[in-house]
Amino acid sequence: MSGSQEHGWVALAGAGPGDEGLLTVRAAELLGQAGLVVAGDSLAAVARRHMSPDATLADSEDGAGATRALVQAAKDGQLAVRLFPGDPLLAGAAADAAACVKAGVRFEIVPGVPVATAVPAYAGIALAGEGQGELRVIHAAEASQLAYSPGTLVVLGAEGAPADLGKMLIGAGWPDTAKFAVTWDGTTSAQQTVVSTLGRIGPDLKAAGVSLANTRGPAVAVVGEAVAARDKLSWFETKPLFGWRVLVPRTKEQAAVVSQRLREYGAVPEEVPTIAVEPPRTPQQMERAVKGLVTGRYQWVAFTSVNAVRAVRERFEEYGLDARAFAGVKIAAVGEQTSAALLDFGIRPDLVPDGDQSAEGLAAAWPPYDDLLDPINRVLLPRADIATETLLAALIELGWEAEDVTAYRTVRAAPPPAPIREAIKGGGFDAVLFTSSSTVRNLVGIAGKPHAVTAIGVIGPQTAKTAAEFGLRVDVTAPKPSMAALVDAMAEYGAALRDAAVQAGEPVRRPSERRRGARRRLR
Repeated sequence: MSGSQEHGWVALAGAGPGDEGLLTVRAAELLGQAGLVVAGDSLAAVARRHMSPDATLADSEDGAGATRALVQAAKDGQLAVRLFPGDPLLAGAAADAAACVKAGVRFEIVPGVPVATAVPAYAGIALAGEGQGELRVIHAAEASQLAYSPGTLVVLGAEGAPADLGKMLIGAGWPDTAKFAVTWDGTTSAQQTVVSTLGRIGPDLKAAGVSLANTRGPAVAVVGEAVAARDKLSWFETKPLFGWRVLVPRTKEQAAVVSQRLREYGAVPEEVPTIAVEPPRTPQQMERAVKGLVTGRYQWVAFTSVNAVRAVRERFEEYGLDARAFAGVKIAAVGEQTSAALLDFGIRPDLVPDGDQSAEGLAAAWPPYDDLLDPINRVLLPRADIATETLLAALIELGWEAEDVTAYRTVRAAPPPAPIREAIKGGGFDAVLFTSSSTVRNLVGIAGKPHAVTAIGVIGPQTAKTAAEFGLRVDVTAPKPSMAALVDAMAEYGAALRDAAVQAGEPVRRPSERRRGARRRLR
C-alpha cells in the first residue's frame, strides 16, 4: 500500500499511445501501490482510475520540480510513479532515471506500448511481413534527408502538414506513387486515417474533409506497400459505433456496465444521471421487512429492479446480515439485470420470466397460492416509492398477501451542465439509450428533447410509447428488455448505416455529422 515501503523507489512507466486499455498490467499494479503519482493533464484521468485513494497526484509539467518530488518521495519511503505517454524512454524518462542514480534512489523502467507500432496496428497496417523489406522509424523533421529504399517507413510527428511531408520525401527520391497513410489521434475514439499516395496527399485530405486549419491531435504516417493491406485489416475504425457520442441517461452506478459495452463497439459514452436514488423518508417499514425475513414471515420476495436489490442488500449489511438470511425464502426477479444483481449478492432467483421482463411479465409467470403446498402466503415487495400497482394487484388476485414496502425513493436529478444540454438539443449526440419511461420524461424535463439527428434507442414497448408521446421517433428497440440487448441492437443499427454508406460509395458519417433538420417527428 502507499507509503508502506521500508525503502522507497521510483517507477518510470509508459501509459501507451492513448487507449487506456493499452496500459500494461505492471504499470497498473504500480499505480495502485504508489504514494505519489506524477502525470501530465492528458494522463491524469488514467492515473486516478488506478491510484490508491490516499495517494497524491502531482503535475508533471513542473519539469525539474516533478523530478525532485519523485526523488524526495522515494527517500521518504514511498513508491513514486511517473507516467509517460507511449514508452517512457521515448518520452524523456532518461532524465528522471539519471536523477535517481545521482540521488542513490532505486528505480524501475516499465516499458509502454510505443506509438510507432500501436497506431499503425489500430489503423490496420501490418508494419512487418514477408516481402516488405526493412522497417524504419523517423521523425517528420528528418524526411527531407531520407533517401528512398524499399520497405516500410513510419513517420512520427506527421500532424503538421502531411502534404509537405510528401513533397519532402519525393524530393529525397521517393516515387510519388508510393502508398501513404496518415492517422490522427491513434488508438482513441477520435482516430481518423486517410489513405493516399505521396503525390496526392493534399487532394485526398481535402476529399476526406480533413482541415488542418482546425486543431488536430498527434499523427503517425506510414509509407510503403504495407499500407495496401489496410482495406482488409482495418478493425478499429470500422467498429459499428466508432466515434459515436452516446448519451446514457442512468445513474452513475447503473451506467458503468453499459458504458463499457458501448466502448467495445467503439462508442464514446456520456453518462448523464436523470434520477437520483435516495433512502425512504422513514426506515421503519424496511426495518420490519428485514426482521420478517429473518423470522420466516415471507414465502416469497419479489425484486423488480436492481435498485431494490441494492437497497435490501445495504440494509442487510447495516445489520450484519448476508444472503444466508434468505434461507427458505423463494426469490423472484423481474429480469436479467435484477437477476445478475441478486447473483452478485450470492442469491440465485427461483423465478425469472422468460418473455416479457417487466412487472406484467413477472405477474403472468407467478404461481397462484396453494394452501397445501405453500406454508406461508405472504410476499414481500421492496420497491420504489413511485412503483406501479400492476404486480401488487396480480399477486392479490392470485391469492397471495402482498406487503408493498418502500425500499428507496427516486427523485429527478439536477440538470446536467450547459454544454451537455446544448449538445442534447443541438444534435451533438449520435444516440441516446432510454431504459425506462422515467428516463425519457426526466431527460426531457432536465435537459430538453434530443435533436432530430440523434438515434433513439429504447429498452421496450412501454418506453417506446413514452418516447412517442414526446414526439420522438424510435430507431432501435431492444429485442428483449436488457441494457446489453439494447446496446447490441444500437450497434447493429450503426453497422447497417455504415454498410449502406459503403455500398453507396458515400463517406461513412455519424448521425451527428449529418445535416441538421427540424426536430424528430413521428412518421
